[in-house]
Amino acid sequence: MEEKKLTTAEKSLALHYEKKGKIEVVVNVPVATSQDLALAYTPGVATPCLEIQKDVNKSYELTRRWNMCLVVTDGTAVLGLGDIGPEAGMPVMEGKCVLFKAFGDVDAFPLCIKSKSVDDIVKTIHLISGSFGGVNLEDISAPRCFEIEKQLKELCDIPIFHDDQHGTAIVTLAGLINALRVVKKKKEEVKIVINGAGAAAISITKLLLTDGFKNITLCDTKGAIYKGRNVGMNPIKDEMAELTNLEGKQGSLKEMLVDADVFIGVSAPNMVTTDMVKTMAKDAVVFACANPTPEIYPDEAKAGGAKVVATGRSDFPNQINNVIAFPAIFRGTFDVRASDINDEMKLAAARAIADLISDEDINAEYIIPAAFDPRIKTAVSKAIADAARKTGVARI
Repeated sequence: MEEKKLTTAEKSLALHYEKKGKIEVVVNVPVATSQDLALAYTPGVATPCLEIQKDVNKSYELTRRWNMCLVVTDGTAVLGLGDIGPEAGMPVMEGKCVLFKAFGDVDAFPLCIKSKSVDDIVKTIHLISGSFGGVNLEDISAPRCFEIEKQLKELCDIPIFHDDQHGTAIVTLAGLINALRVVKKKKEEVKIVINGAGAAAISITKLLLTDGFKNITLCDTKGAIYKGRNVGMNPIKDEMAELTNLEGKQGSLKEMLVDADVFIGVSAPNMVTTDMVKTMAKDAVVFACANPTPEIYPDEAKAGGAKVVATGRSDFPNQINNVIAFPAIFRGTFDVRASDINDEMKLAAARAIADLISDEDINAEYIIPAAFDPRIKTAVSKAIADAARKTGVARI
């Protein structure tokens, strides 16, 4: 009898049952003798405690804090699964910790908070922030994630980074820089349509504007966001209406895509058709990053005339994947003990990623390095550290 071939989902479930978690604590000092115990614990440990009491910054030199990132969620926006609860989000948080270590040599610890209250989440993270060198917010639904990040940045003296926002934006910008190299268009001149108005879309929009892109229209389920719209709005969308769609265009995503040079989707499956792509400008760029089912599949986009197509999937060329960015970003941040991850650092990371693709190698199906590219860690961490020093947030 032929043995049944397991699906990826079945294999993953079996792996998790077998391992009972993907991370563990590893001791890096010996405790085999009384002398070992005296040095690692009592009575010797009192001495480093007193050193930290005199200068709290010694906690970075005498404990693992210098390399420890908190990975935290409330379980409200886990992958494409939505609000599944904090405990159900733990496999993703553990997975994130694995990626931190594997791709950035950063130690990370998962924390799932059993509350949807902004105040509860902010207070919890702030109260334990002295144990960590940085915080990676993960899978927290919009618009609460914006307020949580804002308040934590005001309260904490360590970098606060919401990867769903900023990691996505950095990798998207890196890919777009190179996509425009392929189609030979200038960022100041291209017309961009972004579908989705959640954490990722808002951050992508802001980072593109910061980098000098001018013409961006943001769409949600109600169509184009514009100044004065009073349906389906919130304070974040109101802010974006002031910064984007400066012509005040109204209409559906389909209407907005006419003559657009770039489509960036961080929304939902099957939102774009081949016929819609046909209405876009010549040599259009399509980033269809909804996961696991994109807004439009690459073959359909290319049938509509798209020159460069990217997705969030690993089984197509040009994967827009956060793992390309966040481990190396924290590596560089921790290397200089930065107090923040600011816009200049984000732009530096995006450019460092883009620059890894040479003029000789770049083509429509190779605009972004693969997650396993060994050059990423060194290039991005150095760019982050240099930008931190230049902007005055590096503390060593």
